[in-house]
Parts: sequence; C-alpha cells; structure tokens
Amino acid sequence: MATTFALMIQPAEADADRTDFADTFASVDPEAPALSVGELSTQRGDGIFESIGVVDGHPQEVDAHLDRLAHSARICDLPAPNLAQWRAAIAAVAAHAPAGESVIKLILSRGIEHGPTPTAWVTLAPAADFTAVRTNGIRVVTLDRGYDSTVPARAPWLLLGAKTLSYAVNMAALREARRRGADDAIFVTTDGFVLEAPTASLVLRRGDRFITPAPTGGILHGTTQLSMFAYLEERGYESGYEQITTTSLATIDAAWLVSSVRLAAPITSIDGSSIPTDAAFTAELNAYLLSARD
Repeated sequence: MATTFALMIQPAEADADRTDFADTFASVDPEAPALSVGELSTQRGDGIFESIGVVDGHPQEVDAHLDRLAHSARICDLPAPNLAQWRAAIAAVAAHAPAGESVIKLILSRGIEHGPTPTAWVTLAPAADFTAVRTNGIRVVTLDRGYDSTVPARAPWLLLGAKTLSYAVNMAALREARRRGADDAIFVTTDGFVLEAPTASLVLRRGDRFITPAPTGGILHGTTQLSMFAYLEERGYESGYEQITTTSLATIDAAWLVSSVRLAAPITSIDGSSIPTDAAFTAELNAYLLSARD
C-alpha cells in the first residue's frame, strides 16, 4: 500500500481552546524523507497508532478510534492528544481519498530522543483488496501469547491493551501461522483463554448470541467489533463480552476476525478443525460495515 498523502501535525495541548488547527498541519511529500534519524518511533517502536477504514472518502468510526488513541496514550505515558485537532487532521486527509476503500493511519510517537515534543502524522493509502477473504474466509491457528490471563493486571508496564507501534511480535505470529498452513492466528493465554488476533478482534457465534473476549486481559477494544455488535443488536441478536476458553472454540456455530480495513472475515477452520460459515449472513455484515458509519 503506497502512501498517497501525508500530513505532519504539530501536537496541540489536549485542552487547547481553539477550533481552527490549520496552522498546525503541514502536508509533506509521502515519498520524501520526513522523520529525524533520532525518531523514537523507528528506533524503539515507542509510539501508538490507529488505522481507520475509509469508504468513498468517509472515515469510519472516527470517535471510537480517537477514544482508543487517547486510551493508548494514557497507557504509554504519552501526552494526551487533542482530539479536536486529530479529528480535523483526519478530515483534511480524508478529503484526498478517492472513491472506493482507503486507509488512514494516525501515528503519535514520543518524538526525537531528548526532544521537546512528540512527533505526530497522518497518512492516506489505498486499502488492499479483501474481497476474497471476506467471501471465501480464512483458516486460523491458535498461538500461545506467552503469558497467563493475570499478567495484564500484574505487569502494566508491558503496555498490554495499548495499540503500540511495536508490532514485531504480531507480524512474527502471522508468519508462524502461514508456516503452519493457515492464514491468520488467534492468541491464547498459557492458562487456556482466548485473546485476539494479531491485527483483528475475534467474534464468535453461539445460536443467536455473539460474543468476543472480554477486554480485560490486554485485549484491544475493537472499533469495528463495536459497530458489528450495534448492528446485530438492532437486528434482535444478543451480544456480549465473555472470558472464552480455548476448549470452547470446538462448540461455536460461526466465527469471524473483524478489523477496520479487512472488515469481517469468516473463519473456516481453527487448528485444522472446520468451522461452519454462513456466506449470506457474512455478506450482510460486510455490506453494513462498508456503509458510512460515524
């Protein structure tokens, strides 16, 4: 995905009382160097990010993404972002989006080592074509995350639950899944509980109830999962958060990996065991997720 537009942000104080932030934005050539060699986002992965799906120029679930950006900043001891400024930056970048699907990425870094302020920028790029995975589904394997379900409360310095730039482990998990003949992975704890995928939320169906792992064990609260649950509840289904055991995965009626850009990808198998799928129902979900949502 080649970046087509980039905007650097001079971060405003979180409580800055202003409505016009145009003088804090600077568009830059997306193919030209823009960061210092001392930038901590590249040296240490010391920063946070959000990826926002854009459909026909409309950025999806902006408020939910900004709330999660602020949540990640708190966990990582980064200065609180001025959400009005970020909202204005998203609108400015989305104005350059073509028809179809794109992705806006928000990045907030600790900045230059020993520097005075964070570094912040927003980018726009075309989204990959996920038609095939939305239609045909994906095979997943479970992978041990390497900690038990009590670790997030015991060790907050691990930054579990923050969407940080340190994604090397997530990418390694995807490579391991492919080595095992699968398309994606689901992280599980050492004491047998389901977490999330490296880049997506997990949604399971049992009858007319849809569930996702409770966001208490270092799990990101999925923005698209929240939209999906709101849609399902409007249609009369139940939804909720549960502590899900790995053994219970064998009893589900359907499952999806859900994310802002890929949307709802039906799971066809877990660790080699087939999972029922409903192509028509999944198509309805994705039609909703492709509609303009705030």
